[in-house]
Amino acid sequence: MLWLKALHIVFVVSWFAGLFYLPRLFVYHAQAADPASTERFKVMERKLYRGIMTPAMVLVVASGLWLWLGYGFSGGWLHAKVFLVVLLVAYHFWLRKMLGDFARDANRRSHVFYRWVNEVPTLLLVAIVVLVVVKPF
Repeated sequence: MLWLKALHIVFVVSWFAGLFYLPRLFVYHAQAADPASTERFKVMERKLYRGIMTPAMVLVVASGLWLWLGYGFSGGWLHAKVFLVVLLVAYHFWLRKMLGDFARDANRRSHVFYRWVNEVPTLLLVAIVVLVVVKPF
C-alpha cells in the first residue's frame, strides 16, 4: 500500500503541474497577436491537456479510490477532501471547455480573467493538503 500511496502523490503532482500551467498558457494565448504564436499555443495546450493532465487525473482518482478501499479511511475530513477533489475534476473539465474555445478561435476573455482562473487550483491544493495532514474533523 505504501507504493500505491507514493504513486498517488506522484500522480497528484503531475496533475497539479498541468492545472497550474494550462491557465498560464491561456494567459499568454489570450495576449498573442500573431497567427504563429496562436497556433503554437493551441498545440501546447492540447498536448498538455490530453497527454499529461487527463491521464494524471484518471490515475489520481483511480489510485485514490484504491487507497480509500484499502485503508478504509473515514471521517469528516475525508468527505470534505472528496468534495474538493470533485471540484478539481469539475475545474479540469471547465479548463477543457476553455481549451475548446481557444482551439476554435472563439475565446472572448482577457488575459486578466485567466490570471484569476490560475489561482483556483492553488486554493484547492492548500485546503486538500491541510485536510489530509491535519484531519481537523
